[in-house]
Amino acid sequence: MIVGLLAFESHQGLWNSGYYSQMFGIGGVMITVAILWLSTGYFGGISAPFAPYFWPYLGHLPKKKERKRPVRVYMDGCFDLMHYGHANALRQAKLLGDQLVVGVVSDEEIVANKGPPVLSMEERLTLVSGLKWVDEVIPNAPYEITEEFMNTLFNKYSIDYIIHGDDPCLLPDGTDAYALAKKVGRYKQIKRTEGVSSTDIVGRILLTFKQKEAGRMENTTDTNVDVNQNTGPDSCDQVKSQLSNFLPTSRRIMQFSNGQAPSPGARIVYIDGAFDLFHAGHVEILRIARQLGDFLLVGVHDDQAIRDRRGYRPIMHLHERTLSVLAYRYVDEVIIGAPWEVSRDMITTFNISLVVHGTVTEGSSVGDIDPYVVPKSMGIFRTITSPKTITTVSVATRIIDNHEAYKKRNLKKKASEDRYYAQKKFVSGD
Repeated sequence: MIVGLLAFESHQGLWNSGYYSQMFGIGGVMITVAILWLSTGYFGGISAPFAPYFWPYLGHLPKKKERKRPVRVYMDGCFDLMHYGHANALRQAKLLGDQLVVGVVSDEEIVANKGPPVLSMEERLTLVSGLKWVDEVIPNAPYEITEEFMNTLFNKYSIDYIIHGDDPCLLPDGTDAYALAKKVGRYKQIKRTEGVSSTDIVGRILLTFKQKEAGRMENTTDTNVDVNQNTGPDSCDQVKSQLSNFLPTSRRIMQFSNGQAPSPGARIVYIDGAFDLFHAGHVEILRIARQLGDFLLVGVHDDQAIRDRRGYRPIMHLHERTLSVLAYRYVDEVIIGAPWEVSRDMITTFNISLVVHGTVTEGSSVGDIDPYVVPKSMGIFRTITSPKTITTVSVATRIIDNHEAYKKRNLKKKASEDRYYAQKKFVSGD
């Protein structure tokens, strides 16, 4: 009997199952004795040849499933002037594991390695944590993956791999910021998203608002801009260099989209806007709007509609702004190039239950028609208090007011990006 119990304890991998957890006790002891009898002749001198006929049937017994620890991956960044390139990088990183932990580099580290950040740490944390692929955020992360911080990632945060794009990330002394992670074999690479960068966006802003002091906004992001109005060939090249190089594809939109329709009887909430230079104010108003229903439908106005009413084109074009909106966990669906006025037909088509708009808005033309006349007349319109006062213009103004500092930062970063594109080779990936 004692031998049987010891044998039972020494075979936990075999016996820890639904059947035997219930038969432990007298029944368990009896089964143990029977198996010892058949396989070793322990009790009756019956030899082992019987065992091969018996053991195959044990394969049909349920086995205890081992729960695997989720693979945790880490990716860091400044995430200043958050754009769809950042979002796509984090989307790709999430595909390399089960849980994505994101480090947001501190203001001090950004100043030391790049130049002054445009957005505060609080704003950048709001932008990163709202992305649908992000599971956890580490604020005030270092720019360099030092040995001390790498051990913190591995031991405290249970990180399996450190992720970065195929573009180089160099420290002021020219060394690789991810050298240690590569050395220990815990580094994985993703493909950089082409056509956009924070440096590029700062350049677009500086050109678009370069005559702000004269009270005039010059349209230099318009692909139809008359470059002859500028001051010569150098200015012409400068304008062309700041036009968006993004090449939108249907596949990219599908990667960002939830791909789900509202369930029957769902309360559908609609909110629209330009969503240019996507910022923390956008994230928060979308979060509040989503709480008012079961499904959030977001209308993104096209470039021409925005220009007609504000006098200048948006910094980011329609498809760039669409991807920025789709990247957030609060958004279920987007109307690309949504009409300025919300019509009864549109409300019926999308089965909209509530139309909302924030108290903080970008400027519009004086005497412009109220785009919400119809939903107001139907009693399905609500104004919601904007939780932040930040706007696209206020973000751009931060850059304009510190023109020299950002111009210097851009010259440094542009040289690095030019080297990347000059040496660029095809990299497979998403």
